Amino acid sequence: MGLFGKKADKNAPVLSADEVRQRLLALNRETAPYRIVDGASQNADLIAEWKIVDATWYEIFAKANLSKVFRIYIKFDAAKHELRAKDEEFTVQWKAGVPSLSVSAQKFQGQVTSMEFGTAYAFTEELAPGKVYQYRFNTNEIKKPIQETVAACGWSYKGITFGKL
Repeated sequence: MGLFGKKADKNAPVLSADEVRQRLLALNRETAPYRIVDGASQNADLIAEWKIVDATWYEIFAKANLSKVFRIYIKFDAAKHELRAKDEEFTVQWKAGVPSLSVSAQKFQGQVTSMEFGTAYAFTEELAPGKVYQYRFNTNEIKKPIQETVAACGWSYKGITFGKL
């Protein structure tokens, strides 16, 4: 695995873009702190993001004092069997426990690796906030399942830093 990408699993059958899309959407589950949704409105095939705008998750993210979040914009390149991904970072402002997202003052697009520190509160798969461990809302919590799924489909994950997605 390179700095920005993950190579396809050479032993995996190469699936179609539609099959890869369905497998990525299957990563969604009620108990995951992220979601993967259709990205057509943002000129992408899919978007992966923290569930920070989901009322069920407000308290958990607020207790973690999250100040930045990011989105992954995803496009499929069927000819190359490659998923192209670009990250965009957002600043979170909490007002009365409800998050408000805005593009960071210093807009960042490319590949983000970030962690939010400083709290002992975390989510659990049962949605029970509690003192679990020093959880870091690490970008890899979203990226790793996507990269592993893509590789298992015989595709490569290519992180885009500059240029068009």
